[in-house]
Amino acid sequence: MSTVLLEVDDLEVTFRRSAGPGRRAASVPAVRGVSFQLEAGTTLGIAGESGSGKSTIARTLMGINKPSGGSMRLNGADVGALRGRELAQYRQTMQMIFQDPYDSLDPRMKVSETLLEAIKLRKNKPASPLNEVYQLLEKVGLSKSFASRRPRELSGGQRQRVSIARALCVDPRLILCDEAVSALDVSVRAQVLNLLKDLQEDLGLAYLFISHDLSTLRFMADYVGIMYLGKIVELGTRDEIFERPQHPYTRALLSAVPEPVVIDRTVRLPRVRLTGEPPSSTNPPTGCSFHPRCPLAQEICRTTAPARRVTSSGQLAACHFAEPELVVAEA
Repeated sequence: MSTVLLEVDDLEVTFRRSAGPGRRAASVPAVRGVSFQLEAGTTLGIAGESGSGKSTIARTLMGINKPSGGSMRLNGADVGALRGRELAQYRQTMQMIFQDPYDSLDPRMKVSETLLEAIKLRKNKPASPLNEVYQLLEKVGLSKSFASRRPRELSGGQRQRVSIARALCVDPRLILCDEAVSALDVSVRAQVLNLLKDLQEDLGLAYLFISHDLSTLRFMADYVGIMYLGKIVELGTRDEIFERPQHPYTRALLSAVPEPVVIDRTVRLPRVRLTGEPPSSTNPPTGCSFHPRCPLAQEICRTTAPARRVTSSGQLAACHFAEPELVVAEA
């Protein structure tokens, strides 16, 4: 039976922008009413344009940003109510891998020192911390010799493997991957993705995997959420999102991928080309936030915000016209 590890309900994150030359102070809603569940041992991928709120969700889950509303529950416990020892335990249960491993590693510390610093925080400390360092390096595909090296002596892929090892030091159940492979070369990226897959299978890890690369999410994710201007506009299984997308924004993102978007074997979606830029978060459009750029927009889209509803394909989509007529491909 599947077990819900993380449950996010109606999460809101708002930043305060201070006044400056030529501008007024304003509230900037970065995340607006986001809800999702993540089951143990599975991967939820989050995609969307820059500024859609993807990384803000991860940083809020880690406690870097403070939520303005909603709730986050880990193993049924309300994260907002955790204090002291319980909060420290929560932070060990969830770890994060950042986009740039060079920036996230201390350049003055050897690899062994970086890992030992994290191992010391573990509740059940190993009898030989140094042997634990060697075992962690082996898990991520690095030899013992890397323990004495500093970040500047490592390649980008090796540094990211060290970042993964550091995340594993405290025996987490959930790892947040914020563009964890986007800074790597394509060949190295494939190796790191395969490593993450192997670790998930061996350790039963769950991933919240944030990426702008849809091909990466298609490989990694069991479920996919599509974000636009702080909201999840479509959420479903990998096959539902990639083979039977219902929201026009999802279709537009898939249209940007240099390959045909095929539904089943006989039906093909028309390509969607967006115009303009995403609206400002400080002054989002009325109704549906996507309507200024949407090819399907009608008057109801300008006045009424659509609720997420289950479509005939099975996923959730926040669109008044989430099930348009499909175009049969020519033989």
